[in-house]
Amino acid sequence: MLDGRRLTFRLAGINNQNFVMRDEQTGTWWQQVSGLAIQGPLKGKRLTLIPHDELMFATWKTEEPRGRVLKTDPKIVKEEDYEPADWEDKVGKFPVKVAKAPGGPLEPRTLVVGIAIKGKSKAWPHASVLSSGATIDQVGDVPIALVVSPDGRSLRVFDRRMKDQTLTFVRAGTDLKESTLLDLETMTEWDFQGRAVQGELAGSQLTPVDYLLDYWFDWKTYHPDTEVLKPWTPVVKKKAKSEIPAPKGPGEKKDEGRVTKDEGKNKKDEGKKDH
Repeated sequence: MLDGRRLTFRLAGINNQNFVMRDEQTGTWWQQVSGLAIQGPLKGKRLTLIPHDELMFATWKTEEPRGRVLKTDPKIVKEEDYEPADWEDKVGKFPVKVAKAPGGPLEPRTLVVGIAIKGKSKAWPHASVLSSGATIDQVGDVPIALVVSPDGRSLRVFDRRMKDQTLTFVRAGTDLKESTLLDLETMTEWDFQGRAVQGELAGSQLTPVDYLLDYWFDWKTYHPDTEVLKPWTPVVKKKAKSEIPAPKGPGEKKDEGRVTKDEGKNKKDEGKKDH
């Protein structure tokens, strides 16, 4: 819906390796990643982003047991027009061709979690976020927490402000499936939906923050001033190489007072003369 008008979209092409939609009502072209009309009668208009989650099906089904699932179209299945399951893996091997190279500390097709708030933006490598379980950070002046579900794949982001204080979240436990999400300020326990389930703040609800899973090159293209969290790698100190003594030749003594073979022979000859 745009200004009270329902628009119907179809794929029109690719721009900076991000697909372009064309609405059938006006013929306007829209950039998918930004929702911005880039060509046509509605140029300059922007579609409203609908908040969404990207969850593993089992997690979604647990939260929404009566939820509805979009079925495949039998006609498309028959014509084999759906992309194969490994489509994304294949596309990931293609070279990146965009108007301006993304640069930065990440490879172009690194999957990132991108967040834009009040003109400020930041990206985190998706793999780093998943491995941490709970990532504490800030975008502009908004403190946020990137929280991973116990399933190890689903992700949500929340505003960390609650009742005039900013909370610091940690995972209590090394096993993500069994660990508990706690805030250090009140030791309240929180679930993956951002609800306080036990403790001082029980019954409270964190405010969700919209995010986008995207390739680094795409996020950087449409958020040129974005900050990015570099993947953390431990610093390994190199051990100082210990000096290996030169190998001893035949006839050399192992003590500090060792002498050469010739010197030893001379001393023996001197001993014989003395007798």
